[in-house]
Amino acid sequence: MRFDLVDLGLFRHVVEAGSITHGAERAHLALAAASARIKAMEVSLGAALLVRGRQGVVPTPAGQALLAHARSLLTDIDRLQSDLSVFAGGAVGQIRLMSNTNALTEFLPEALSAYLALHPGVSVDMEERTSDEIVGLVAEGATDLGIVAGTVDTGGLQTFPFRHDRFVAVVAAGHALSGRSSIGFAEVLEHDLVGLDRPSALTRFLSAKASRIGRVMRLRVQLRSFDAICRLVECGVGLGIVPETTARRAKRGMDFAILPLEDSWAARDLTLCVRDLDALAPFAQEFVTHLRGSAPA
Repeated sequence: MRFDLVDLGLFRHVVEAGSITHGAERAHLALAAASARIKAMEVSLGAALLVRGRQGVVPTPAGQALLAHARSLLTDIDRLQSDLSVFAGGAVGQIRLMSNTNALTEFLPEALSAYLALHPGVSVDMEERTSDEIVGLVAEGATDLGIVAGTVDTGGLQTFPFRHDRFVAVVAAGHALSGRSSIGFAEVLEHDLVGLDRPSALTRFLSAKASRIGRVMRLRVQLRSFDAICRLVECGVGLGIVPETTARRAKRGMDFAILPLEDSWAARDLTLCVRDLDALAPFAQEFVTHLRGSAPA
């Protein structure tokens, strides 16, 4: 049985993506090459590693055991590269980061740009997920670092404060609700909405909140950015729910009203979470330190 680092990295990507196709994309391999590598691993081991189905793939018990070892070995390789990079004149490595929509769009771009400028040899693999999903994936070792809402249970993970924000409703300036000082989520659901596309973590989060009170979101238009939502709200297409930081920034050039949501979950204390900070590669530890210290005064 002989697996190389490309095999192990590919297998981790396939399991975490739930698909050989998407795993191959993450590993920068052609689908045929990725399929051949997975098959060769199974032949070498003498056991199936994946259960293949119409909805994707899941690891077999043997695959789960391999995944745990692959994650451990790949983490050790990252640490080895980081430790030896001092002698080569620069850091080399990759950080896996998962974030909820709010942090990803509002707070990470500037902080990430500043870090990468100082560490040209480091790359960041960033993915958007809901906070609940991120906690589980950090605990499993599927990602190095997560940024989640402070309201979720992070269990035994190590956590650090990151930012504070809250969700607000935005309505056109001439809308009947525009004179209100606040609004509840249930009342927002009585109106047509403009929101992010359905696969987005925020839309899934809000849809779950609506389901809990027996309602559905009436999304008339689905977009890919908060700024685009504010623009269509300004034009009277519907109401939107966006982070307050986004709304305040967009309002400088647009005409709409901001109504804070009255629901307790609307307050967003964003939190950094890791499984074990000391176990991360040095450059990843520096990244956590950078994010913690990059909050504006």
